[in-house]
Amino acid sequence: MFSVTREIAFCYGHRLLNYEGKCRHLHGHNGKAVITLSAETLDPLGMVMDFSRLKRVVGAWIDEHLDHKMLLHRDDPILPSLRQQGEPVFVMDVNPTAENIARLIFEFVAQQGFPVVEVKLWETDSCFAAYRPL
Repeated sequence: MFSVTREIAFCYGHRLLNYEGKCRHLHGHNGKAVITLSAETLDPLGMVMDFSRLKRVVGAWIDEHLDHKMLLHRDDPILPSLRQQGEPVFVMDVNPTAENIARLIFEFVAQQGFPVVEVKLWETDSCFAAYRPL
């Protein structure tokens, strides 16, 4: 089995609803998505996938949808105010935890037909969450 991994850094803000810790407040992170693809065989060039293609497709999506955006649950009461102010938001159907953001990125990568096996989201230098399907 072969695998390749690409890291894509981005900045985002969020807060968690119904949470008692510090993350109940609006705050930001310098995050890093670590995307791993895997294949049993290599393409004619001898690659699982060209790193630049992964960056071009997934990096562009992250830049457009997540980078420098406030990631919020659709029921977050501050959402209407931020929208009225023209602030950039990305609305999620689930709490924007590191785990759920990792899954969001995984699902996008899979929808592109890429052989993704895992996405890690580093929220800080010492904390990450990972998503891989069963």
